[in-house]
Amino acid sequence: MSAGLLGVIATVVCLGALAALVAAEVRRDRAGRFRWKPLASIAFVAIPLLTGALGADGRAGEVAAWVTAGLVLGAIGDVLLMFEAERAFLGGLASFLLGHLAYAVAFARIVPPGRWGEGGMLGVLAAALVAAALVLRWLWPKLGAMRGPVIGYVTVITAMVLGGVAVSVHSDAVDPTAPILATAGAIAFYASDLAVAREKFVVKDVWNRAIGLPLYYGAQLLIAWSVAYRP
Repeated sequence: MSAGLLGVIATVVCLGALAALVAAEVRRDRAGRFRWKPLASIAFVAIPLLTGALGADGRAGEVAAWVTAGLVLGAIGDVLLMFEAERAFLGGLASFLLGHLAYAVAFARIVPPGRWGEGGMLGVLAAALVAAALVLRWLWPKLGAMRGPVIGYVTVITAMVLGGVAVSVHSDAVDPTAPILATAGAIAFYASDLAVAREKFVVKDVWNRAIGLPLYYGAQLLIAWSVAYRP
């Protein structure tokens, strides 16, 4: 069985488990959450492993290693967020923060951070800063003692998105597919974090997970395939 086919199988497993997870969340089925969420997360972690992305030479191998680290940290955060205790939430927040840092480093290996504000990226930088300010303004009255950690988190995820967009804007790749996957994944991850923030700080309802979970798992799949894709 080819490495690419194994990656496709892992993707199908992830999507199937995601569908079951969303259905469980809509039914408020806690047992279903504990059954399907780890499986969906393990599946996206498996993609760069099964496709041989980590065995690539040079910069490609380094990027794949950082992306895989981000995927693993995301999976750890997923497990922690299955629990509703405050300590589990903080652990999940820390795991996702480190995961975003790992992705930012991966993107920085492709396009140096000094270029993340150059050329067409200048408008993206301005838009990202405005978006970060609006997110903090939206959440600020609800944050309380979490203001410091959330400011740090928003700062890191903003940098991650900038790096993800820069990968496409400044890409010199002949085939643009992998950079586009990375960019789309970074943006979808940002959007999914807004759903998590709304659930934690603004209002708890099923739509946060019904919308946020597909965005999140879609983001992780896109980022995983940005290093696993072979033209």
